Amino acid sequence: MALAEAGARGRLLRWPRVLLFGDSITEYSFQENGWGAYLAERLVRKCDVVNRGISGYNTRWAKLILPRLITGSTSADSIVAVTIFFGANDSALKDLNPKQHVPLEEYAGNLKNMIQYLKSVDITADRIILITPPPLHESAWEKACLAKGDKLNRCNATTGEYAQACVQVARECGTDVLDLWTLMQKNQDFSSYLSDGLHLSTKGNSFLAAQLWSRLENKLSALPSLLPYWRDVDHTNPEASLL
Repeated sequence: MALAEAGARGRLLRWPRVLLFGDSITEYSFQENGWGAYLAERLVRKCDVVNRGISGYNTRWAKLILPRLITGSTSADSIVAVTIFFGANDSALKDLNPKQHVPLEEYAGNLKNMIQYLKSVDITADRIILITPPPLHESAWEKACLAKGDKLNRCNATTGEYAQACVQVARECGTDVLDLWTLMQKNQDFSSYLSDGLHLSTKGNSFLAAQLWSRLENKLSALPSLLPYWRDVDHTNPEASLL
């Protein structure tokens, strides 16, 4: 059978998608032992995990990009979950990092704006998970800043205010939320979760992956494996099994 004929007979295979939208902590999530790679491994043959992390970005810029990533029902109908993971840059101190800083009220408003946009293209609240920024280990991040000739440009207390705002937005908008800032600090020495005081270490990636999977597993457990197991393919008539 010609490929064109097979394509005409068979239904288009459309993998459901999980979209990871965030800053560098999302962009780096497909590195070795990353939390995004963990999800992709768990969901292989069930859905694609799409990394849309953009290093250095804040919610002011993210809300402008989101409609270019998901455009109406044509690209939204296959999305089974979206994570929105911003705040580490928004919470940068205004005087020391004005380019990335976003005021607290605007940050909350931007998150609401993104949720409202997703709902407008029929991605329901139960498919949206907000993730707060992780805690900041100030002494480690100060070393990273000094190595670049900068001063310490973030502080953990301020990051916590943004994390609380993120939790509040989720409550008001009816979405799920993963309060990474609070959960990581249940262990008093949370520095092991971070590689440089800001970004996640291997342990931090594992922690986030486990926390996120506990929320996604229930949402996605009903997804079937796509295409039959190879032993179940009729080798004498594969078209009957595969088209």
